[in-house]
Amino acid sequence: MTDRPAPAQALALTGALLATWDALHPLFDQWFQDGRDAANKGACGHHLVYRDGTPVGEEAEGEDWTGEPTMTATRLGWISAARHVASYSAGQLTGTVILTRVLGYRVPASALVAGAGINALTHLVIDKRQPLLWLATRAGKSGYIHHCTVVRCLDEDGTAQAEESGPGTAAFELDQALHRAVGAFAAVTTTWLTIRSMKKGRTR
Repeated sequence: MTDRPAPAQALALTGALLATWDALHPLFDQWFQDGRDAANKGACGHHLVYRDGTPVGEEAEGEDWTGEPTMTATRLGWISAARHVASYSAGQLTGTVILTRVLGYRVPASALVAGAGINALTHLVIDKRQPLLWLATRAGKSGYIHHCTVVRCLDEDGTAQAEESGPGTAAFELDQALHRAVGAFAAVTTTWLTIRSMKKGRTR
């Protein structure tokens, strides 16, 4: 890094990481997320489903699903969430490396991996939805979640089907808020590890 005092370096790096991660977050969380992963990452249950999330026994009339692999809904949910987080983390880490190198920062790989790891692990847990809803309930946000819903389609009887997750819902807003809050913690952690590494290097 530069020859500026450690506090100035820490503030500069933290600010750069926060700005970069916040700017890249919608890109890799929305644009680069596969549609099937978005739909299935919250799947939960012991019932069997196909790889696209269709429950066994609910196949469309006339379609032959013989030989198609199946798995529990919970397993599909974890696979879908992990696949999304892998692409998200790869994009975020790549953007971080490009930024720090362009600006002349030499952030240790261990610090970058620590920050990316914090973001990845928490992103995986939050995107599974059940932990998010559990936390929201404990925080007294159940009313908010049930009130702020969206209607994207009607059932066969023409009745509106309210959804409590996805864009436009309270659950989605809470999801995004948590991701950004964790990002701030990850940025501070990355910076702290970087500054500590610099100080150790000077004492050798």
